[in-house]
Amino acid sequence: MKLSQLASALGAHLEAGNDDGDIEITGVAGIEEAASGQLTFLSNPKYAGAVKTTRASAIIVSEDFPPAPTPLLRGKNPYLLFARALEVFHKAPAYAAGVHPTAVIHPSARIGANASIGAYVVVAENVEIGDDSTLLPHVVIYPGARIGRKFLAHAHAVVREDCHLGDNVILQNGAIVGADGFGFAKDEHAKWHKIVQSGPAILGDEVELQANACVDRASIGETHIGGVSKIDNLVQV
Repeated sequence: MKLSQLASALGAHLEAGNDDGDIEITGVAGIEEAASGQLTFLSNPKYAGAVKTTRASAIIVSEDFPPAPTPLLRGKNPYLLFARALEVFHKAPAYAAGVHPTAVIHPSARIGANASIGAYVVVAENVEIGDDSTLLPHVVIYPGARIGRKFLAHAHAVVREDCHLGDNVILQNGAIVGADGFGFAKDEHAKWHKIVQSGPAILGDEVELQANACVDRASIGETHIGGVSKIDNLVQV
């Protein structure tokens, strides 16, 4: 893609020489690793010196960054512009609609249109999943779960019984929603008595749990994760 076309697609202001807009951009890379034909970015001022040594063909910078010999794409949020540039050159995988023959789906489960259900997925009774959802291999959805539209669950993600998830929720590999919270009480014989974890976990719209993150259910009440929250790998809530 020509640099001028990329600037237009990103909504960035191109600051370059007369012919620089015709430079062909083939990908993106970090400022120290970038090669000719690649786009990079600078959002942290401590790396400003790398602008003089980078081999990148163009650099995404802030609106107030000083002029440089390398063509610049200016914008208010360089990091966000770089994220959008990554989307131009690295398309997310697309999963065809359909149900793999090894998937086990209870007859009472209601799954919306255009769903992609992978190998060895298990969807239990009375589950609801919205349109355009993707469940990759070995995902397990327990009874009574309610899940919105455009759900994306990567391999080995689990949603436990009666949990509610909003629209556009993403579960990375091994993420678990609604496992038992850590609740035990000692009885008169000093033995541990497990406390029933009766309350479901509730996730709002556009929540993403990274790999092996856990949102436990509550002993009473509910565990709530607000909309648009992003939870990193191995975090326990």
